[in-house]
Amino acid sequence: MEIKEVIGIDVSKLTLDCHIHGCGQHKVFDNNPLGISRMVTWVFKSTEEKKEQVLFVFEHTGLYSHQLAESLDKKGCSSYIASGLEIKRSLGISRGKDDKADAMRIALYGYRVREEIKPHKLPSASLGRLKRLMSMRKKLVLQRAGHKATLREQKSVLEEEGILFSVQREIITVLSLQISALEKQMDKIIDDDPELKELQWLLLSVHGIGRVTARFLIIYTVGFTAFKTWRKFASYVGIAPFPYRSGTSIKGRNKVSRLAHKEGKVLLHLCACITIQSDPEMMAYYERRLEMGKSKMSTLNIIRNKLLARAFAVARRQTPYVNTMKYAL
Repeated sequence: MEIKEVIGIDVSKLTLDCHIHGCGQHKVFDNNPLGISRMVTWVFKSTEEKKEQVLFVFEHTGLYSHQLAESLDKKGCSSYIASGLEIKRSLGISRGKDDKADAMRIALYGYRVREEIKPHKLPSASLGRLKRLMSMRKKLVLQRAGHKATLREQKSVLEEEGILFSVQREIITVLSLQISALEKQMDKIIDDDPELKELQWLLLSVHGIGRVTARFLIIYTVGFTAFKTWRKFASYVGIAPFPYRSGTSIKGRNKVSRLAHKEGKVLLHLCACITIQSDPEMMAYYERRLEMGKSKMSTLNIIRNKLLARAFAVARRQTPYVNTMKYAL
């Protein structure tokens, strides 16, 4: 169905600034189920288009936009969640910041790209829970790493400080227990979902990919349905090299973009480092590239892409990865 009307929504913690692109009407609603319901009613009273021809566009703001996305999905409304940077760069130079103006800009952006974008589809309940638990795990891991680093530095320069050291050790122990509890809950969610369990088993068959990376791939590819090819996902996480040249004056080498999903990039880098130490095929490839004079980081990035390509291949084929090198004579 062709999109004929776009609704731009600026989402904040307490309110939703809503702008209808066609008629230019603007209204503010509470960011709660009742307010969202009133907003939808107001939109369809203010426009003559059918529900299938109206697209709601808003930025991803974490928990603040999660409730809006779920409510619109339940009401059968089409929506698209865009990144703030994507909207900002598409509209050129802008000055100042105002919720009403932001809603208008979002509506304008959505109207311009309405023929190119696909309406957002909510992930399954299991994937939604996994994503929230994994986000919490990441925060706890970072906190534990900070306390470990502080304790290590203090031990190198201070004598035994009694409570100073013991408190930090206790915090590290508590954080480790909570991280373990989160991982057990994530494993339970996956085990209770046959599709996710099968997908995780396939990914773990790829040498170098562990449980944390497998969960990340499952969550952020929405069960390998959100990205058509592994190359698109490589661009998303920031490991796809792009050319850097223009005319006759700029002749730089190909390099990855700084626009990246840092967590995914780090996880794939760790997988690549493990692979070159334990996988004979990747180890031989890595050493051969170095002997040719290639840089270590470019070689590691190629291996990151190889691992990602293998992960997508096993997920698409629904068969585990087979290491053919061990059968070579």
